[in-house]
Amino acid sequence: MLSSRSTIVKFPLKRRLCFLLKLVCFVSSVLIFCEFLIYYVVIFQCRWPDMKSGAHMSEKETSASVLKAIILADTHLLGEIKGHWLDKLRREWQMERSFQTALWLLQPDIVFILGDVFDEGKWSSPQAWADDVRRFRKMFKCPGSTELVVIVGNHDIGFHYEMTTYKVNRFEKVFNFTSGKLITRKGINFVLVNSVAMEGDGCAVCRTSEAKLVALSHKLNCSQQKLNHSNKGCSDVEKIPASEPILLQHYPLYWKSDAECTGEDSAPPEEKNIPFKEKYDVLSQEASQKLLWWFQPRLILSGHTHSACEVLHAGKVPEISVPSFSWRNRNNPSFIMGSITPTDFSLQKCFLPFESRVFTIYCAAGALLVILVLAHVQLLTPPFYFAQRLISKHKAV
Repeated sequence: MLSSRSTIVKFPLKRRLCFLLKLVCFVSSVLIFCEFLIYYVVIFQCRWPDMKSGAHMSEKETSASVLKAIILADTHLLGEIKGHWLDKLRREWQMERSFQTALWLLQPDIVFILGDVFDEGKWSSPQAWADDVRRFRKMFKCPGSTELVVIVGNHDIGFHYEMTTYKVNRFEKVFNFTSGKLITRKGINFVLVNSVAMEGDGCAVCRTSEAKLVALSHKLNCSQQKLNHSNKGCSDVEKIPASEPILLQHYPLYWKSDAECTGEDSAPPEEKNIPFKEKYDVLSQEASQKLLWWFQPRLILSGHTHSACEVLHAGKVPEISVPSFSWRNRNNPSFIMGSITPTDFSLQKCFLPFESRVFTIYCAAGALLVILVLAHVQLLTPPFYFAQRLISKHKAV
């Protein structure tokens, strides 16, 4: 009798533990997929673009000479003033997993971040700045085979009226950034611009920045002089590869609005026809003309608007506006993958997981979990039991 009672007690307990284990496995599987595996599933589908020249690529421009670059913008790491801890935790985890997954799967040679790395760099105290930098270095840590280059944005040092030499120097010290800096990789020239300092009002930071850009413009122009038309003014100038530069900056050059922009990650319809403000949304027409005149770039890459757009300046110079990398600014963040040579480039967009789809998976999993629990405690009659009862009543009649 005792043995029988013991068996009756043990069986329901064992059944409950088994059900609980199944629930734990189900919840764990959903969490692992939504917070880890989904980034691999989505980014694995991205491919480096082939060069436009394809089979006609010269011997010098073999696959080994193609620079593989990832370009992203506007990470906006939240600060201590406006950043809620839960929002920080969620957004930073999303960006860290996306970035590290992209590095592991795509193995780029170089990564460019086009400004607004921080959300509150313009206000940060020294302590808050140090904490933000620490978190950034953890999230965007690169292996030795990948170089990380960061351009300054208005949220890093403030808009022009908030920008100070102290904030600029603080950013430059951490990221080794200087406006008017030239980076040459595999014979490709990249020009880094502090677009916040292109106000044109003669402020101390603006004067220094523009002087460096003018000097760099002279150096690049000398590099493209033909030998039989050599300029005496270039005789003492350092020799650099004769490759038309690619301009990297935070503010876009001047254009009227996003009205002509297309694509699923372009600005929302209600924002497209809003005119851009010079020196706030885009550079002034004067500053834009200066940069085009000084460098005659073959490509311009910028951020700031948080939306994608492609604009053709002077009928020949393409500018690509890179969308925000943060889910706080977009439901569908992305980054640009570029295959670049000294004479050519090809760009491809890689989307990250849509946040709405992740929430949909969580909601569906939560609903299924509730149904399973209710069915287990017999508060919800399973469909086949319900059908069986109907059949039994029909037979009884």
